[in-house]
Formats: sequence, C-alpha cells, structure tokens
Amino acid sequence: MGYVLGVIGGSGLYQMPGLTEVEDVRVDTPFGSPSDAIVRGRLGDTTLLFLPRHGRMHQHPPSRVNYRANIYALKALGATHVLSVSAVGSLREEVAPGHVVVPDQFIDRTAGRVSTFFDDGVVAHVSMADPVCPHLASALATVTRATGATVHEGGTYVCIEGPRFSTRAESHLFRQWGATVIGMTNVPEAFLAREAELPYATMALSTDYDCWRDHDHVEVNDILAVLHANVSRAQEVVRGLAAALPDPSRSPAQGALQYAVLTKPQAINAALRDRFGLLLGKYW
Repeated sequence: MGYVLGVIGGSGLYQMPGLTEVEDVRVDTPFGSPSDAIVRGRLGDTTLLFLPRHGRMHQHPPSRVNYRANIYALKALGATHVLSVSAVGSLREEVAPGHVVVPDQFIDRTAGRVSTFFDDGVVAHVSMADPVCPHLASALATVTRATGATVHEGGTYVCIEGPRFSTRAESHLFRQWGATVIGMTNVPEAFLAREAELPYATMALSTDYDCWRDHDHVEVNDILAVLHANVSRAQEVVRGLAAALPDPSRSPAQGALQYAVLTKPQAINAALRDRFGLLLGKYW
C-alpha cells in the first residue's frame, strides 16, 4: 500500500494532470472545521490530500487559519507525510525571489494562535528541537532541484503574526537573529504536525526581499506574480515528491508522543479519550 501525502498550500496545486479518483472530502474534527474541503486523489501508488490553507477563496487570514483542524484532518484521512508550500520573504541577499528554501528551523513570533493540541484535559510536552523531518526535507530539496529551481537547503523560517508585513526595524532584527526567510503560516503548523507524529517539510518560495534592503518593500501584486509563475513548478515538485517519499518510520516525528504525556491515566475520561484517541490511542 502506498503512502499518503498531505499538501497544504494554494488551491491551484491539485489541478494537475495525472491526478485520478479526485474527490472533495469534508472532515469534522474535535478542533473545529479545516480551512476547506480536502481534495483527495491518486498519483501512481500515492494518495494525495490537498488542503488550501486559506480556503479556496482565500478567506482565512493567517491568524484565523484553524491549524489544529487542518493537521488533524490530514491525520484522520491517513496522511503519512505533510508538505507545506508557502510564500515567504527573503532575509538574505543570496535567496533571490523565485528561489526555494527548505528550512530546518522555525522562530515563533506569533501572538494569538493556539500552538498545541494538548491545551485542555491532557498535558503533553513534545520536543521541538528539530521540527522538520530531515528525510522528507532532503527528498523535497532533491526533487525541487530537479525542476531547475535554485534550492537552499536548511535555514530558519521566522513566522510573524500578520496579516501586516514587517517594519524595517523588525526585518533588520530578524536578519540579526540569523533568520533566512519570513512568513506568516508555518507556525504552529509545523509544531502540530510533530505532535501528530507526521513528518513535515516546507517548500518555501521566496517572493520578495521583505523590506530590509534599501528602498525595498513588499507589494502583494509582486508576491502574486511570483506565485502564479511558479504554480506549475510546485505541481512538478508535488509529483516528484509523491514518487520519492521516504519511509516515515525513520522520521523523528515517529514516537514523538510516546513519553510526552504527563496526565495520569485515571484522569483521562471517555470524552478525552474520544478527543485525543487519533493522536494517543496507540499508547493507551
């Protein structure tokens, strides 16, 4: 049986040649509704699950995306890996617009988002030292480079609350911290994927230089132009990755919850078992 790749990104990704058995799937979760219906299809031996992060009409701003429901829904539909396709601003001269970064670290500068599944009734402390699956990230970099893209492996993604862009002072501060790119969506998404024991990696598409360079500033029209020009490349990357997914049992995401739960078993009632069964059931 093949793997199941969950892809979180723009709504145009699933409109690719060769995708068969396409259907819309709506999933109810204990954490509310996902951003939209999930498009499920087949590509060779791999099942693909496409979830438009902001909704098909782009109606959910970064701060209002239900990240928990999105990750939970992918897990419930059998996802074995999660790929994020995200627009980012570059904080490094060498990362030009149109380049792809496969980050391996995140800095959380969000302010009002629920960043864990375990906030009510069950307490779990999950290691996030290395939140990206190195095997999935390596495979992603390889297939992306094969499309002709310039790929930067590794680096730090700083996630801001949004929806506003950074001030120049903030942009310079993030550069001083050593961040490579800046975005608004991969936190808490990456952290929740680890809590769900799902290998996670990001295809971060550089669309601009943020505002740290003299006279540069971010324009939405410029971002959209780069994104639209790279839809076919992103589809090609998804197609290549679907055929090159690494064994998820080798990922550090596997077993992330095994020793993380501190709540005593006698305190976990039937309602909590129902709420957390998908995530913790194999340990009970």
